[in-house]
Amino acid sequence: MENFKGQPRLPKFAEPKRYDLQLKPDLSACKFAGSISIDVDIVAETRFIVLNAAELSINPGSVSFSPRNSSKVFDPKKVELVEEDEILVLDFAEALPLGLGVLAIGFEGILNDRMKGFYRSTYEHNGEKKNMAVTQFEPADARRSFPCWDEPSFKATFKITLDVPSELVALSNMPVIEEKVNGPLKTVSYQESPIMSTYLVAYVVGLFDYVEDHTSDGIKVRVYCQVGKANQGEFALKVAVRTLELYKDYFAVPYPLPKLDMIAIPDFAAGAMENYGLVTYRETALLYDEQHSAAANKQRVATVVAHELAHQWFGNLVTMEWWTHLWLNEGFATWVSYLATDSIFPEWRIWTQFLDELTDGLRLDGLAESHPIEVEINHAAEIDEIFDAISYRKGASVIRMLQSYLGAECFQVGLACYMHYDSEDLWAALEEGSGEPVTKLMNTWTKQKGYPVVSVKFKDQKLEFEQSQFFSSGWLGDGQWIVPITFCCGSYDKKKSFLLQTKSENYDVKEFASDTNKSAWIKLNVDQTGFYRVKYDEELAARLRYAIENKYLTPTDRFGILDDSFALCMARQLPLTSLLTLMGAYREELDYTVLSNLISITYKVGRIAADARPELMDNINQFFINIFQYSAEKLGWDATQGESHLDSMLRGEILTALAMLGHKETLSEASRRFDAFLKDRNTPLLPPDTRKAAYVAVMQTVTSSNRAGFESLLKIYRETDLSQEKIRILGSLPSCPDQGIIREILKFSLSPEVRSQDAMYALAVSKEGREVAWTWFKENWDLILKTYGSGFLITRFVSAVVSPFASFEKVKEVEEFFANRSIPSIARTLKQSLERVNINANWVKSIQAEENLGEAIQELAYRKY
Repeated sequence: MENFKGQPRLPKFAEPKRYDLQLKPDLSACKFAGSISIDVDIVAETRFIVLNAAELSINPGSVSFSPRNSSKVFDPKKVELVEEDEILVLDFAEALPLGLGVLAIGFEGILNDRMKGFYRSTYEHNGEKKNMAVTQFEPADARRSFPCWDEPSFKATFKITLDVPSELVALSNMPVIEEKVNGPLKTVSYQESPIMSTYLVAYVVGLFDYVEDHTSDGIKVRVYCQVGKANQGEFALKVAVRTLELYKDYFAVPYPLPKLDMIAIPDFAAGAMENYGLVTYRETALLYDEQHSAAANKQRVATVVAHELAHQWFGNLVTMEWWTHLWLNEGFATWVSYLATDSIFPEWRIWTQFLDELTDGLRLDGLAESHPIEVEINHAAEIDEIFDAISYRKGASVIRMLQSYLGAECFQVGLACYMHYDSEDLWAALEEGSGEPVTKLMNTWTKQKGYPVVSVKFKDQKLEFEQSQFFSSGWLGDGQWIVPITFCCGSYDKKKSFLLQTKSENYDVKEFASDTNKSAWIKLNVDQTGFYRVKYDEELAARLRYAIENKYLTPTDRFGILDDSFALCMARQLPLTSLLTLMGAYREELDYTVLSNLISITYKVGRIAADARPELMDNINQFFINIFQYSAEKLGWDATQGESHLDSMLRGEILTALAMLGHKETLSEASRRFDAFLKDRNTPLLPPDTRKAAYVAVMQTVTSSNRAGFESLLKIYRETDLSQEKIRILGSLPSCPDQGIIREILKFSLSPEVRSQDAMYALAVSKEGREVAWTWFKENWDLILKTYGSGFLITRFVSAVVSPFASFEKVKEVEEFFANRSIPSIARTLKQSLERVNINANWVKSIQAEENLGEAIQELAYRKY
């Protein structure tokens, strides 16, 4: 029996083929009873059966194994649940016969409140607090609901039966085939599922309303939500129906199940979960209220629905063998969700917004403490930490890079081939269709961490390219990649591409002679389709700055030049003066995605500059205000008839930025509109798109002795039942500069008034609140650990509280605190957060040493354009 302990994977001598599961949840006592019969194929000689189980109490007398071709029943001589390995070991007195048999087990468990396994979520109905029972099994928590082979490669069919209170709705992956009411209880039986992995099994029991529609080929689609909120499901329903039809054509495979249910769950740790045929969501990712949701909320619903429905094919129909390939599952669903959203809402220009995914991937992967896309997983406890920006965002970005390199049509044909034959290897399918060295190319991006910075110089009618591994710390790494290089000279009509397969290479641009004169721009990584950064020599950088000011470049390229320059400045390879001068070239920028990134860069630069040269902050803030003035004046506070979705999103972000920068006119106008909103929640003066800006503006002037704005926001928070509005408020409160108020906000975040998945929105504290947040974090560590310690949300606390610091002393202090408190699930995040603090501290030092910075900033702040 000892041989089975401490192993990363289950032994392969027995394989499940079919599960017949019966469950009876008790929603008031928060527990459940169950029995399961599993058709098992014994494929190698053994007297053991080893499967997963955790936090279940197994009834040893109920356990038996009955071979299909014999009347003999085998009872185990020993039944042991090994909690640290989450395995159930059944030891029989003699070897089990090879071939099929039925394993029967009776068990009981608890409906926990940790948002994993089979858990309870709370909601209000007619003023009364009630429980619902919900599942969240990915990555490895089906074992908390029933004993099973809880690894993705052990696919089987599932026949599920639930005994539930007769007035409740009970859903599972498949349609109901029979409901038998027996007094206060009913027995609900579902169709048997196709073969699938345990992490995709789902059931939900509670009181729900729904809206319904059908696809053109008759698939019934429903959106379920709390009673009274059904109309908020209409938008997601519309998106789901169109998305299913789109994917059927794109993958050349019909949707595999007879129905699709999507359901909003009030307490939900992730954004959503792609359970086969029963997709679960946070309310904010599924519900859209015409009157009180912002344009950004609408977009969030569309992209999340498209992501989860992509998984119905990619992940559910074709499934990874082990969690090492999680990135392909999540990266692909992220990439294809943009494809679908772009097809349904072309006016959102969603592929430009994809650059936010790219940037998040580049930012995490620029750390020494990053990890390869394909990462070895040696224990179930390690899986949670790889649901990160590498798996999702770098994953999606390298897929986009490959699609761009191969061409859209060739990529789609290879993909359909992969889907049809459930091929082991996507790269092989794409290689066969394209004739390109896909495996060799992609291995350089998936098997090693990091990415290159490609330096480019223009000399003697030649472009000199050189790649080296980029680190945000400024170190030079020794990684090398096969890089799909694209570039344009002076015009988008003249585009060249080649594979950079060595450390450096020269490219003759004589054919562009007329375009490479003194003012002609040269832009690498056209449209930012490659997962790499670019460093231009001074002359090329100056030409690009000129091209930005004169609006010669596309939004994607304007975004890329800005983002690469910011990253190079952080890595101390570009002076702050150069970055600020470049930022000045964006003063007439109106593109949503470019401005959104410019705003987030001003926040980050502002924080670092405040640590390095606090005496320059008035001028720096004035300079930033000048940059945003043009777009703010164009957009104003009020929406115009028929304006674009992107302008609606941009208005809120620009006004929020001006409020954070202390812009007096913005603060006073926000205050006027907020007062009108307090008197009338439906006032046209403060629609959802500008509410956050007003809330942030209000919090800028709140102090311990001037609390009215803070109290008003708490009142709105308590009165609304819309999750999006609650989160809008939670995210605005911590922008307050008053330390006493920050302490109150953090205390409030852990109170019963805030659902535990939402507390992290209150962690984005102002620079004045960093130290308060760290003290609060240390004082509340035991409570945080107890509430969040078993899931991935605890990593958000660590990174949000630790990463904003910028001193070497703080690194030592944090290391000392965690010396005897660290747990495996935060190990990687803690290292990454400390690395960020070191990067910030070095950046502060280099800004302090920068000559003539004060004069340069003064000139920029008061320059008349």
